[in-house]
Amino acid sequence: MTIQLKDMKVGTRGRVLRLAGGAGGYRAKLLSMGLTPGAEFTVQRVAPMGDPVEIALRGFRLTLRKAEADALQVEMLAEDAQ
Repeated sequence: MTIQLKDMKVGTRGRVLRLAGGAGGYRAKLLSMGLTPGAEFTVQRVAPMGDPVEIALRGFRLTLRKAEADALQVEMLAEDAQ
């Protein structure tokens, strides 16, 4: 299921599908931070107004502003069976 990062709730897991065509100047920055297609992450925090969003991926936490988060096309992963 494709979703925007800003619409994901705290604790949900996702996977980067691709960078949006209009990523422009953010593209190289996002790639260098490890947000490559296939990278899995967990939403750690979302500010009250939705900006910024903190995610955990590849062993570190990363905070993204709305414009950066909007440049990502992500899919929500199914919750682990408990």
